[in-house]
Amino acid sequence: MRQAVDLKKAYRLLNHGPTVLVSSAHGERRNVMAAAWSMPLDFDPPKITVVIDKHTLTRELVDASGEFALNIPGRGLAAATVEVGSRSGRDGDKFAQLGLATFAAERIAAPLLEGCLAWLECKVIVEPDNQQRYDLFIAEVVAAWADPLDFDAGHWQQHPGRERSIHYIAGGAFFETGDAFQVGDEIPART
Repeated sequence: MRQAVDLKKAYRLLNHGPTVLVSSAHGERRNVMAAAWSMPLDFDPPKITVVIDKHTLTRELVDASGEFALNIPGRGLAAATVEVGSRSGRDGDKFAQLGLATFAAERIAAPLLEGCLAWLECKVIVEPDNQQRYDLFIAEVVAAWADPLDFDAGHWQQHPGRERSIHYIAGGAFFETGDAFQVGDEIPART
């Protein structure tokens, strides 16, 4: 299940720094890779950045198509996240090899990965110097989706038993986003 996310709130899907799965496609080829370095950049129109190494198949497909998706996985996809980050798409279709189901995006050709908490469909804003020198892509978010049990009314939800976004800390280790809390007025300001 998924619902549309107001694009003015789409940055909140990434604001807490989750590991993402970057899916891409061009022609008959498609790929997915893990990325720990992504972040929101702007609100209106919403923009994000992500690092995509120039030696990857994902980079080749993104360069050719000018678009990609950021899929935000939960704990149930942690093993797949490590696997897609450890294999080359040049050695075969990672979706097929790992049994990863996809569905069609609405505004781009890249597939969206089933079982994620949220999805952002992105169009590259061409910045050749950033892309070549830093492998840094800036993109406009043209559509954003989330499972309403995980993200609703512009905020991440924390229902018992639901997965949360994952954050890669190296060596196959992750942590999940923790419990939400809000700072109240009763907390004295530091001086």
